Amino acid sequence: MEGSSADLLSSLLPLVALFAIFYFLIIRPQQKQAKAHKEMVAGLKKGDKIVTNGGLIVEVTKVEDTYFVVKNSDGTEMKLIKEFVAKLLED
Repeated sequence: MEGSSADLLSSLLPLVALFAIFYFLIIRPQQKQAKAHKEMVAGLKKGDKIVTNGGLIVEVTKVEDTYFVVKNSDGTEMKLIKEFVAKLLED
């Protein structure tokens, strides 16, 4: 009996090690990045310049619950869903 439990443990050990490596190299950094992006979007305010996922550089003119009203460089205003903000442009 003891030999079979040792065999089971030795066969599961590489799987556990592989999962730990996968977690620390892929899952954890991705969760940190998603959390930082969520905090950045929550902290946006009127006057901030942002880049959308489509590559547009726009300025936030109004903050709503689920979207922003943004202004393009030619003065055109449009609504942008919060999930489509790629990054904040620093001045």
